[in-house]
Amino acid sequence: MSQKPLRGLRIVDLTHVWAGPLGTRMLGDLGADIVKVEAPLARGPALSPPGGVGVFAGGEPGTEPWNRQSVTIKLNRSKRGICIDLKSTHGKDTLLELVRVADVVIENFSAQAMNNLGLGFEVLSDVNPQIIYVAMPGFGSYGPYSGLAAFGPSVEPMTGVGALLGYSKDQPRNSAMALVDAVAGVSAAAAVVTAVNRCRETGRGAKVELSLHEAGVSLFGEFLVDYQLGAQHTPIGNAHPRYAPHGIYPTLGEDQWIAIACPDQACWIALRDEARLWTDVEQFDEPSHRLAHRPALDKKLSEWTREQNKHELQQRLQAAGIPAGAVNTAPDVLEDAHLKERGYWVDQALNGQPTVRYPGLAIKLNQKERSVGRPAPKFGEHNREVLQEWLGSTTADVDELIAQGVLLDRPPG
Repeated sequence: MSQKPLRGLRIVDLTHVWAGPLGTRMLGDLGADIVKVEAPLARGPALSPPGGVGVFAGGEPGTEPWNRQSVTIKLNRSKRGICIDLKSTHGKDTLLELVRVADVVIENFSAQAMNNLGLGFEVLSDVNPQIIYVAMPGFGSYGPYSGLAAFGPSVEPMTGVGALLGYSKDQPRNSAMALVDAVAGVSAAAAVVTAVNRCRETGRGAKVELSLHEAGVSLFGEFLVDYQLGAQHTPIGNAHPRYAPHGIYPTLGEDQWIAIACPDQACWIALRDEARLWTDVEQFDEPSHRLAHRPALDKKLSEWTREQNKHELQQRLQAAGIPAGAVNTAPDVLEDAHLKERGYWVDQALNGQPTVRYPGLAIKLNQKERSVGRPAPKFGEHNREVLQEWLGSTTADVDELIAQGVLLDRPPG
């Protein structure tokens, strides 16, 4: 822990669902002391798919399902957890005491939620003038959309990405993973580090606002520029507007595929020679001719790839200098030799669950250093530890808050 760059940074984490918890998990993996403050019902239905499918490792909720949710365990690694009823007077006072000794507060509630609780930036900065307050409302705190409900799958198409996905303008698609949440989470981690650096230079805190919507729009700048210059983009599936062949092609086995791209002439020549499918090659050696004959090229290439093992073909094409990658399923990714060799995965067996492989941290500070921290906390697991360590609370002080129902270690009821 002593080698991690964010050691000593104290963060009060009020985030929920995906975007916020992803950002704070990254900061925790890098050494920040993250105190995850949960509401009594924070691990409720919002994180559970219909029927609970996929929520619990092994498919069993056990006697404490709130401590066995895979989503919670995945996103709350490298954090300590406490549960405070922020709707109570003593709960608010307890949070303000934590803010007094913290460096950062981060939340991704709706735009007015913290103000409605009486815990907005002005209140927090009165308690701690150096506090960095990061807010992640779906559409920001002002503007025509600021009052709208925001959920990743509904925000994503508003960024413009839906107009680019799919196979025709009559079949718009989402990414199926609420891409804007992931982008906002990474952006939040960067925002915290940037604001902390500025605070150390100026001695002043700040309110940082990060809109889920704007984080998504920022990904697609080149298409917006193209439109202003007169270009029109429509969904073209896995094809590319300038390169051919370029797409996803079937391989040996049921529902097995490989991605192949030919971004330049050298790649085309290598692919042409490797596949040996084209006898009359001259008509395709010009890029414009390949684009004009894209369907014929794709058909020919598919006939060849269909007889190949996707992983072996990936290696073969890459060896020839052709960008190619097997379309991996979840089992493929989990068993990927490259990820294993780099020590990416985090194997954990928590709260009575079987051992499960969770995503690690993509950032490696020292070649093979394992940059992850403690396992995800149980619900309210560190109520006593955090208050005693951060605030100097006595055992009697914590016992009184527990007796009043301000601190909880299991959801009510």
